[in-house]
Amino acid sequence: MLGAGGKLGQLLKPRWPGAATWTTRSDVDIADPDALARALSGADAVFCLAGVTHGSNAPMELNTTLARQTLDAAHGAHVFLFSSAAVYGALQGLLSENGATSAQSQYGISKLEMERMAAQHPNPSTSLRLGNVAGADAILGGWQPGFQLDQFPDGSTPVRSYIGPGKLAEVLNTLAHSNDLPQVLNIATPNTVHMGDLLDAAALEWTPRPATDRAIASVHLDTAALERFTSFTDSDSTANGIVADWMQGTHT
Repeated sequence: MLGAGGKLGQLLKPRWPGAATWTTRSDVDIADPDALARALSGADAVFCLAGVTHGSNAPMELNTTLARQTLDAAHGAHVFLFSSAAVYGALQGLLSENGATSAQSQYGISKLEMERMAAQHPNPSTSLRLGNVAGADAILGGWQPGFQLDQFPDGSTPVRSYIGPGKLAEVLNTLAHSNDLPQVLNIATPNTVHMGDLLDAAALEWTPRPATDRAIASVHLDTAALERFTSFTDSDSTANGIVADWMQGTHT
């Protein structure tokens, strides 16, 4: 697990159901090809959590650079690169890996560029188009007193594909031991959830604000391909289930 010192790595590590080696920037310098090759020697699967996110001062192109350096050093191990639902932009309907992309942000564009590079690289890899992860998101993870949330004229709040950190750890561990993986894979639970319902389930107070024309009402990732490798229960997609998963991790 490369880049395990970030928010996602810190959520996953205490919930990981199998054996793994967790490394941070202080353990392994991804920019040092020899050190990285030594660190990855003997690995069957490599998860590259390192990358540039929203709000960072680092150039977004670094997402492709870090992915390429990991693939170059992977010794044939299957590399899992973390992409994002942001590659779909404001597209409506059920969003499939084989369908259109329409990245609007520089972050989403950088992830698409990373995916395209990986598809041409000789080392095997899968780009994981990750939906919102409870605790690493702007709603639960980013909540502060006075929190405001978009509300549409019908009274609804934005709908998103989500996954709890414990379920995500289970899914990723399963993929690490799977064969015949696709080049790109959506990662989320099958059903969407209203963001307002998540805040309510977590007993986090929020105030509605009128959604602007730029607000994206719904992002629904198609998980049919993912469900060939793993299964979900109904509660995995509910606000109560997602929040319970997240809160379990805060007490471990």
